[in-house]
Amino acid sequence: MSLAIRLRFTLRQGRFTLVVDEDVDAGVLVLYGPSGAGKTSLLEAIAGWRQPQSGAIAIGDRILYASASGVDVPVQLRRVGYVPQEALLFPHLTVRGNVAYGAAGDRIDRVSEILEIADLMDRPVAGLSGGERQRVALARALAASPALLLLDEPLAAVDTVRRRRILTYIRRIRDELGVPMIYVTHQAAEARAVADRVLLLEDGRVTARGTIDLLPG
Repeated sequence: MSLAIRLRFTLRQGRFTLVVDEDVDAGVLVLYGPSGAGKTSLLEAIAGWRQPQSGAIAIGDRILYASASGVDVPVQLRRVGYVPQEALLFPHLTVRGNVAYGAAGDRIDRVSEILEIADLMDRPVAGLSGGERQRVALARALAASPALLLLDEPLAAVDTVRRRRILTYIRRIRDELGVPMIYVTHQAAEARAVADRVLLLEDGRVTARGTIDLLPG
């Protein structure tokens, strides 16, 4: 499923300024570029964790932020799922408790099936491997029925074998749930594995846009 996303804003953080002026269609949109390019800042602006100084952000027909009209939808009402590099699970809850946090309807069973975590549901999160933690974080974000899923280098903390496995799960999310995604990475092979469209970022600017043909190698 694709989703029209309007990103037209300026976000200043100290000496760094992110300027985005894009209308994109996210099936799976990959933000690709070196560290410090502004990829995470762009996700955090969409999620509502950072407020731009000016501009507008909209997903579909829902305006999330508009400086001209004073709109700034609270994080919890944006219907945006965010999975950062570190899973940031609630340590005092079981896997089930984490996935159920903010869950909508019967989504828990569906996402636990897709991500193959049903046998982990009653375990504490403290003993999970890096790959298991990331799958639980994905399940928690998806169980809330987000309109858009933001993935910030979700494979950065896992080894190569688990990375390939989690990419399989991400493709299942794309194909079986149809949730639009914006996926941040600076690994070209990873981007090729999931991307429908690509934005290249460098020094706070979009320098190119298109298909995976933009990617090096």
